[in-house]
Amino acid sequence: MGRWRKGKVFVGWVGGVWRLQRGDELLGEVLVEDGDFPWLSGRFRPQPAFAEVKPLFDEELALTEALADSDSAEDVEAWERVYERIAGALTLVAPHGPVPEFLLHVQGDEAWFRWSDEPFTDDRG
Repeated sequence: MGRWRKGKVFVGWVGGVWRLQRGDELLGEVLVEDGDFPWLSGRFRPQPAFAEVKPLFDEELALTEALADSDSAEDVEAWERVYERIAGALTLVAPHGPVPEFLLHVQGDEAWFRWSDEPFTDDRG
């Protein structure tokens, strides 16, 4: 890929635009401003259609914050159910094309995410 780290910031990713899509519909863009391996973060520019999925991101973020104070299986499962709805319906598109797996948080005009060029494996059986 030609993306190397210099310190904690990914050289080559900063300044790039990643797109959040539902099918061919653009929901928003993330202008990458910073990185701290394995996370990238930046300014989120929502499109009008993002309003339809925003409640999922709000719920996901609230559950993520709740998990910081809890390690209960029920809380983890609640987060997984919400995030499966996000990942199952949306695509994160890097400057080089769609990524098969991602974890994206959106709060206001900020977004932070990590991704994988390989599908995650499900070890839950």
